[in-house]
Amino acid sequence: MRVVLAEDHFLLRDGVTRLLGAFGHEVVAAVDNGPDLLGALTGLRPDVAVVDVRLPPTFSDEGLRAAVAARTEVPGLPVLLLSQYVEPLYAHELLTTGSEAVGYVLKERVSNGAEFIATIERVADGGTAMDPEVVAKLVTGRSRDEPFAALTPREREVLQCLAQGLSNAGSAEALFITEKAVAKHIGNIFTKLDLPPSETANRRVLAVLAYLDR
Repeated sequence: MRVVLAEDHFLLRDGVTRLLGAFGHEVVAAVDNGPDLLGALTGLRPDVAVVDVRLPPTFSDEGLRAAVAARTEVPGLPVLLLSQYVEPLYAHELLTTGSEAVGYVLKERVSNGAEFIATIERVADGGTAMDPEVVAKLVTGRSRDEPFAALTPREREVLQCLAQGLSNAGSAEALFITEKAVAKHIGNIFTKLDLPPSETANRRVLAVLAYLDR
């Protein structure tokens, strides 16, 4: 993969660059501030971006802003956010740019190099990778178990596939059923989880978030 990395701490930036290289991936740009990140994302259009939320000059949300702006210009650009803090608003803003190829991981959970690389690869392949603590805050107030009691075993399997970032076609292949059947099951899932059509929310993402929280 061609990776753009945004991290203001030199040692961490250098460490992630070396780790990616060890797994055969190329860091085409390693930047330490928001403006440079936006230029790298829109100019280089990498296979995936690994982005610290808080970057210079103000150390607030420059990384997030650059990522959101880049995904607006380059729809579907894969972005994995890294943060020291649980900020569900950041995850929500990233998800508003699309439900595929996004992730939000707490730095404290990055303890295994192979798992971290696998997470980056999943996002690059169009999947999602949301930290459980962030997911929990995103769906605060929703019952964790009650809505799922109505799901059939097959609907639970389909929902699990969605949580893994699989498309309808990928879910159909994994479960040995047709895409039409997958689409029908997804419709049933939306109904049973009380997720009506909305112009401002992606039901597929909300279903996955509820599943992950549970």
